[in-house]
Amino acid sequence: MSEENRSIILTVDDTVTNIEVVKGVLFDDYLVQAALSGEVALKIINKRKPDLILLDVMMPGMDGYEVCKRLKADEATRDIPIIFLTAKSQEEDEAKGLALGAVDYITKPISPSILKVRVRNHLLLKASRELLEKQNEVLEERVLQRTIQLNELQDVTMVAMGALAESRDADTGNHIRRTQRYVKILAEELATTDKYKAYLQPDIITALFKSAPLHDIGKVGVADRILLKPGKLTAAEFEEMKLHTTYGRDAISAAEGSINIADNFLIFAKEIAYYHHEKWDGSGYPEGLVGEQTPVSARLMAIADVYDALISKRIYKDAFSHQNAVDIINEGRGSHFDPLMVDSFVKVVDKFYQIAETYKDTN
Repeated sequence: MSEENRSIILTVDDTVTNIEVVKGVLFDDYLVQAALSGEVALKIINKRKPDLILLDVMMPGMDGYEVCKRLKADEATRDIPIIFLTAKSQEEDEAKGLALGAVDYITKPISPSILKVRVRNHLLLKASRELLEKQNEVLEERVLQRTIQLNELQDVTMVAMGALAESRDADTGNHIRRTQRYVKILAEELATTDKYKAYLQPDIITALFKSAPLHDIGKVGVADRILLKPGKLTAAEFEEMKLHTTYGRDAISAAEGSINIADNFLIFAKEIAYYHHEKWDGSGYPEGLVGEQTPVSARLMAIADVYDALISKRIYKDAFSHQNAVDIINEGRGSHFDPLMVDSFVKVVDKFYQIAETYKDTN
């Protein structure tokens, strides 16, 4: 890629060694600028805005929090994504950085693969947002074309946001691509039943497909020390992990409230994010709902998510075979899962297997 087409990353750190590490990780894909202080960083940004900023917190003079505050207060720079890259690992430090407007918070020492994927996904989200803003300039006589573009942009943005959550956990791979297709296949089969044929119309199934990638978006709020822990979580850590359902619901609720309309896509995204760990017998979380108290969207996702988790290798387990996964879901009929949905699942297990093979993780 030519230099003029590369995104510009500004890394701000008072330690030269840390800057060199970041350059080594990102040099092949981006133009990497560097500043050794907050004051110098602001001068560089005033001359040429970077596409993304990697910002240390602890620096002499102006610290990273103050730099972030000034950039977010300036209309010309408030939209530049800022990722804090720091040794300050306390929860209150991360909360302060995010409250100031940063899009992410990465603790040192950095993982090169995690840094790469988070930078990539935040740049993709930035590009998607900018494209969305430009849609207001489309002429009315091109309504059909604009509608197509907006639908495509929605798809890209949702996958990008799902990928952002996915990037927090290096083991999830193509998980969001597989699960959204499982949901679609399962919903289409369920739509052939007398109970759901009136409800699961094509537009509803399309909205379910598009919203499914956001089921784990709340994981961006879970601390790295918990999300990336290779061993079994403690009881307290698991309680924190369970909060990803609440974080996801709240984020989507905020988006829903900003547009003041009832939209199936956002409604389903919120339901799936919050309720996909509920169980038919009431033993799930976060609410302990029983049976059909859990929305249809979340009951569909529960089967899709568990099937994919079973057949996928994780740092804490080997992958189960397709048949073992099918057997386990059958065993959960009426306890973990909606019995009617399990019956529909059994009819499309070959399609689930085909999706799993088509979008198999490569690493």
